[in-house]
This record gives sequence, C-alpha cells and structure tokens, in this order.
Amino acid sequence: MKKYIPNTITSLNLFSGCIAVLFVLKGEFNYAFYCVLASGIFDFFDGMVARALHVKSLIGKELDSLADVISFGFVPGVIMYMMLKNATDQEYLPYIGFIITVFSALRLAKFNIDTRQTTDFIGVNTPMNTFVIISLPFIAQQYQILNNAYLLIGIAIVSSLLLVSEIKLFSMKLNSLKWSVNKYKYLFLIVSVLLLVWLRFLALPLVLLIYILFSFIHFSSEKNQDRVEA
Repeated sequence: MKKYIPNTITSLNLFSGCIAVLFVLKGEFNYAFYCVLASGIFDFFDGMVARALHVKSLIGKELDSLADVISFGFVPGVIMYMMLKNATDQEYLPYIGFIITVFSALRLAKFNIDTRQTTDFIGVNTPMNTFVIISLPFIAQQYQILNNAYLLIGIAIVSSLLLVSEIKLFSMKLNSLKWSVNKYKYLFLIVSVLLLVWLRFLALPLVLLIYILFSFIHFSSEKNQDRVEA
C-alpha cells in the first residue's frame, strides 16, 4: 500500500488547488491563500515521501505536474483575472491574466524534459510564482496603485517570462547540512522569515527578488571555488 501514499499526497495538492479556485472566484482570498499554502506543503512532501519509501514512479511524476498546473498555474491565472476584472470595465482585458496559466504549463513541461534541472531550477518555479501572485490582492488593499489594470498586466507578463527564463535558481533540497555548502540557502531562509514576520504579504515579492539575488551569489561563489580548485 505504501506506493499509493505519495500519489495520495499529490492528489491532496490538486484537491486544495481546486478549492482555492472556488474561493478566488468568490473573492475570498484569505481562504484561497490557505488552500495554496496547503498545496505547497503537499507538493513539498509528496516527493520527499516517495524518496523515503523508495516508491518513485512515472505516474507519480506525471500526476505531480498535472496537480501543479491547477494549484500553481490555474490558481494564479484566476487571481490575476479577478484582479483585472475589478480594475477595468473592459470585458476581454481580464483574460490576459491567464497568460500566467499558459506559461506555468510551459514551465512545468520544460522542467520535465530539462536535464539541467535535476538538482536546481532554471526559471522561477511555479509555487514561488503563485505565492507572489496571491499576495497581490492583499497588497492592493494597502496600495491602490496596484489596482491599475495596466500595471497588473505588466506584472502578469513579467511573472510569465520569469517562469520560462534562463535564470538559474537553487533548490532548497539539501544534500548536506553544512553551513559552508548551504550558507546562501540558510541566509535566504533567515532573511525570508524575518521579512514575512515583519511585512507579511508585502514580503512575498521581496522574497522572490532576494531568492534571485542569493541564487546568483550562490552560483557565482561555486564558479569561483571551482576555478580556485582547478
């Protein structure tokens, strides 16, 4: 029976994503956030459990991507659609929000066949992107400028391009707990937690920027170390 455990966790990711969509459509972003958070937790643990139980399977990999398309592709697209719908009277303009869904699907497909992404990421991963997008309705309550339709479209475009970009980002999977090997990952976690405690939802776009910055420093440091050893 243990082979079904990881797929069950992945299915819970998908289920939470479906519920999140319903909450977004009702404008209940607080509950939608909790559902996305649950999806993120399930997404993190399904692979970990599969490795721990030694039950990795092809169907598990495909199911994981299909679940992520909903939880971290369709959900942010619906969020952007709803925000654009509230920001403009134009009937068709809000549909642009779904470019995030399209590029999320492209990013997931690219990830599945890209051998360069076995240990780290090339382009922003879909869960990180989704947490940034779901922070926007909360930030817009404090900063009315974020209710501008054309600014939102700009954010949707930048978000979509980052998903399929060639920016190299480290994965938080640790092969060792040594500080010397993971110091930039640990620093990223510490700074992120402090920002989240201090700024709450406003911190999430900053966390993405810090993630990109620390990844750049991390990989630059690795290159310099390789040159020294050579």
